[in-house]
Amino acid sequence: MATKKKQDPSTRIADNKKAAYNYFFEERFEAGMVLEGWEVKSLREGKVQLTDGYVVIRDGELYVIGCQINPLNSASTHISPDAVRTKKLLLHKEEIRRLIGKVEQKGYTLVPLNLHWKAGKVKCEIALAKGKAEHDKRDTIKDREGKREVERAMKSRSR
Repeated sequence: MATKKKQDPSTRIADNKKAAYNYFFEERFEAGMVLEGWEVKSLREGKVQLTDGYVVIRDGELYVIGCQINPLNSASTHISPDAVRTKKLLLHKEEIRRLIGKVEQKGYTLVPLNLHWKAGKVKCEIALAKGKAEHDKRDTIKDREGKREVERAMKSRSR
């Protein structure tokens, strides 16, 4: 009998690295996701891309669009996997109402930040965010490069 590899309950599956560059985060929320079996298996193998994903509100519910989960080659023959299927997010009604109110304000949007495991379930961390202007993006790049320079200087001194 083969032994199963235990999943660390707080393991990150995928990150949306573009989100921090393009948005300022106001609030963060953790939402459950409605997934099919083949999607969970693919997530265990890390076959997911969250970079182009975004969250929309339809009929008072939240959905992630553009989160691409690639099917495994060993997927069952009786299903037809759709890699870019719209996935429903699960939050409490009060949280959804509050988010709808904020998103209807000018400039706010919902962005998926990462997918991770929590107690054996897949969770999606989303953020209420405001878009950055071009000069803010330049400031982000400048800060990042400044930190790199400091790290390089510290590394060369410690040798």
